[in-house]
Amino acid sequence: MGAAFLMATSAIGPGFLTQTAVFTSQLRANFGFIILATILLDIAAQLNIWRVVAVSSLRAQDIANTVLPGLGYVLAALIMLGGLAFNIGNIAGCGMGLNVLMGMNTETAALISCVIALGVFWMKEAGPVMDIFSKLLGILMILLTMYVAISSQPPVGEALMRAFAPAQFDAKAMITLVGGTVGGYISFAGVHRLLDAGIKGESYMRQVNNSAVSGIVITGIMRSILFLAALGVVAAGYNLDKDNPAAAVFKIAAGDIGYRFFGVVMWSAAITSVVGAAYTSVSFIRSFHPLIEKYQRYLISVVIVFSTVVFISVGKPVQLLVAAGALNGLILPLSLSVILLAAGNKKIIGNYRHPKWMQAAGWVVVAIMLWLSVATIVEWLG
Repeated sequence: MGAAFLMATSAIGPGFLTQTAVFTSQLRANFGFIILATILLDIAAQLNIWRVVAVSSLRAQDIANTVLPGLGYVLAALIMLGGLAFNIGNIAGCGMGLNVLMGMNTETAALISCVIALGVFWMKEAGPVMDIFSKLLGILMILLTMYVAISSQPPVGEALMRAFAPAQFDAKAMITLVGGTVGGYISFAGVHRLLDAGIKGESYMRQVNNSAVSGIVITGIMRSILFLAALGVVAAGYNLDKDNPAAAVFKIAAGDIGYRFFGVVMWSAAITSVVGAAYTSVSFIRSFHPLIEKYQRYLISVVIVFSTVVFISVGKPVQLLVAAGALNGLILPLSLSVILLAAGNKKIIGNYRHPKWMQAAGWVVVAIMLWLSVATIVEWLG
């Protein structure tokens, strides 16, 4: 469950909150279909990734280098790029969260959050501390957002109907949601944590399955609750603030206490994502050289500090958070294709037999994400 919550809280960051609010205001109840479809795609992608990585006992970049020499370095570079983009937004979210909660200067709040994130990694038992940290804040986010969703009185019946019979579809929303849940570094956050905890090999497949699906379910629950909260607000005729749409949802739905809750949720989402993004980004280069393995805590610290410096220097554009999710969505077809090719390579998986139906589902996800990627790129260019 520690790995499941690390994956889920890596996904549930400032970008997650922003994307959900933005797309709910654009698509209204139709966004329910996007959420349902992405949960199914996410499960198919994550089961394939986690099972192959766990049974091979290799990190994703080493699997990619075995499939095609040099590919692991390309994948690691893309993951690091996406992880850094997200982490700048995550640090921004930390600053925004404490600013709302305590009235603190955003830059000062970001620096304090940076120190807290560094503290998690420099504790003696960093792995277990990271697990507990992710679980507690993950549960807190869900409970507070549930209060706001109930307060907003959303049209649940319409949301359920449109989840299965949408009147509108948006390719960019789909690729952004999948990318923000299992794209880029996020899906690998949990399974790389499993390897570090010694949960690997065919004998652990049941635990790997449970953890993989649990991570997606936790993320799906949070997304659905936040969607209903936002839907209640926009259905009542309110327009969301373009600079901070998620904060507007909490404040309009539940007043000042809702706004304070947003501060807690934003900070919790952001700080857990800072931890998850930094840990996983560095895990993609750890195996390239013994010195990287030896000094991984220093490298994780550099990622966190660099993200903080960039945020303080540049700012916190909402567009960055949406674009980072889309970037991770573009990376997914490559990373998942590598995993599916590895699933049939005995040099990587030994005598393990990867389920055919799971492979087929994985290739369906690759095909859908490639199609959505092309549609999104055409939209950007056009």
